[in-house]
Amino acid sequence: MTKDELIEKLKGIIAPYIQDEAAFANLNEDTDFVKDLKINSANLVDIILDIEDEFDIRLENEDMEKMLDVKSAMAIVNAKLEA
Repeated sequence: MTKDELIEKLKGIIAPYIQDEAAFANLNEDTDFVKDLKINSANLVDIILDIEDEFDIRLENEDMEKMLDVKSAMAIVNAKLEA
């Protein structure tokens, strides 16, 4: 899966939870889920569960703790898909 394809899939997962439309419109690898998109911690858990379902992967607690921005999410998803 290319980087752009992965970002598009993540955008689809994240879209229902965002609080800042302008930041979402400019989403890139450096976008922070909490600081930029204003996603609260409960919704961040929902996003992580949705990522598990979308990619058919299992995320461990340490993965979840690191998944704070788009770049981290992409790296973790790619690592899980390659495993």
